[in-house]
Amino acid sequence: MDSKRVLRSTLATMAAATALGATTMESRTEAHAEARTEARAQAHTEARAQAHTEARAETRAEGDQTVVHENVWEAPVIRVRTWRTATRPRVVKRLRTADPQSRNKDIALDHVVRRSWSYRQFQCLDSLWTRESGWNHRAYNSSSGAYGIPQALPGGKMQGAGHDWRSNPETQIRWGLTYIKGRYGRPCDAWGHFQAHNWY
Repeated sequence: MDSKRVLRSTLATMAAATALGATTMESRTEAHAEARTEARAQAHTEARAQAHTEARAETRAEGDQTVVHENVWEAPVIRVRTWRTATRPRVVKRLRTADPQSRNKDIALDHVVRRSWSYRQFQCLDSLWTRESGWNHRAYNSSSGAYGIPQALPGGKMQGAGHDWRSNPETQIRWGLTYIKGRYGRPCDAWGHFQAHNWY
């Protein structure tokens, strides 16, 4: 019903513009566009008011106490997703010119990070292997036969970590960390045992 009134108003506006006759074609087009825009806006407003009135009537008829809000902005649905990456944090490597002990510590720190152990665990590991071998991957204890950075006894045990166990510090470190995890759980526990018994 209200839309008919809007239509009549629009037609009356258009008829008045045509009756004047003095207006140019451009002004007619502008007036027509303005009238259409006004008509659409008014029709939209009236349709919303009508829907609001109907909603209120239904609510009253049902006896529901639901409150209907006007001009409420509804937020868009936001989809939340999580994901995991396969990348691991990397420790910045020192220059190749660094001494072998420093390179070996860098390798060990990288492996400690990969195992998600804290820096405190690396400090315990550093203390332990500094006392055992001074981080020398060719260290050999002639009295016991222990070999390498972790001082594996006998050294041949490290063969399970790689055939290059005699010369590759990474193989020795990987074997040593696996041994510590299996026997003590973490490097700080192995260091505590070493301090109490002078071996691990």
